[in-house]
Amino acid sequence: MRNRYNTGRKKRGIGKFLLVLLALIVIGCGFVAWKLFTPYGPQEMAQTAMETADQVTVTEKDNWIDFVPDKSVGVSVIFYPGGLVKPESYAPLAHELAAAGHHTIIAKMPVNLAVLKQNLADDIIKAYPDEPFVMGGHSLGGSMAARYAASHPDALQGIFFLASYPDEKGSVKSLGIPALSILGTNDEVVNATKYQNGRAYLPEDTVYYTIEGGNHSQFGDYGHQSGDGEAGVSEEEQLSQTVKTTVGWLDTIK
Repeated sequence: MRNRYNTGRKKRGIGKFLLVLLALIVIGCGFVAWKLFTPYGPQEMAQTAMETADQVTVTEKDNWIDFVPDKSVGVSVIFYPGGLVKPESYAPLAHELAAAGHHTIIAKMPVNLAVLKQNLADDIIKAYPDEPFVMGGHSLGGSMAARYAASHPDALQGIFFLASYPDEKGSVKSLGIPALSILGTNDEVVNATKYQNGRAYLPEDTVYYTIEGGNHSQFGDYGHQSGDGEAGVSEEEQLSQTVKTTVGWLDTIK
């Protein structure tokens, strides 16, 4: 009887240990998933830019955010956010582009990942059938914008990349549309090899612009992204150069 009793206690002890171990594994996996999939969110500048002001009306739709100028003077813009970055984080850029006369729309992606809904631009274009569009994005958003452009060769008037690049599936080399690529010298998130390889999928007349001291994070207003380099210019200066370069490029598109 004593041996059976001791054996039973040992089995119950092992069972409890395994339950505790399983619970710890589940909690650990949950924590890792939470850290990996918690998005970067808008900071003070972005929150202010989400307000209607300066002859720009800001409206939140179910699947995108509209920045509508009182007077449009050129092509409209569809923007895909970077991976795990909330769309509101790009409000400063969108607001400035709209203030320059370009209706700008920031897409809202499922769990903030453009790879999960790369064809969302279809809905936006259908909502504004009389407007010509260019499209672009930051980081992962730019790559997914390129894939959309590649699979919809007649839908867009141009494509642009902020700290981003196309891959083979997103080759826009032969689409016959203008392209713009902007990169910061202190960007340590972009894979330099893949960025260089991505040039093979861009038109030969692509406009390249480098922001001295610019990093990856400051193309939006969401704080410092993990793994990024420290910026050598202010967020306001990086935004100013990005807006000036993008608007100058947009104004060449008729």
